[in-house]
Amino acid sequence: MLRAGARCARLAAVLAVLFVSRASLAVDVEPRFDDPALEQRYQTLIHEVRCLVCLNQTIADSTVPLAAELRRNVHDLVAQGKSEKEVRDYLVARYGDFVLYKPPLRPDTWLLWGAPFILLVIGGVVFARILKNRSRQPLDEDPAA
Repeated sequence: MLRAGARCARLAAVLAVLFVSRASLAVDVEPRFDDPALEQRYQTLIHEVRCLVCLNQTIADSTVPLAAELRRNVHDLVAQGKSEKEVRDYLVARYGDFVLYKPPLRPDTWLLWGAPFILLVIGGVVFARILKNRSRQPLDEDPAA
């Protein structure tokens, strides 16, 4: 039988291997660009595209296979010399405006952009009415006095 210390050491080693192997899933297999401008364009794009599985992560941060595929697509398009706009247009044509963290401001997205402000105004009105109603109520008298 193993001593408790040896069992803890083995458990720690297994957990360390699992932790390191999980981090290795996030590494791209695509080679880095030799040109710093292309690499910067690629990095900018993968940080602007939403992971369609994770929903609140970019494809740069996600480890799911679909995000890796999207990173490969973006890498290939940048390597072909496509501009950032052309890459975004390709992704929007394929997945819709949802794929972008910053969807364009158009008549069909006005509600999306305006909703936070509308909710803020509604919350302010509700808060003001609550304060107004409470200010009209008499203060409770202290029964001990």
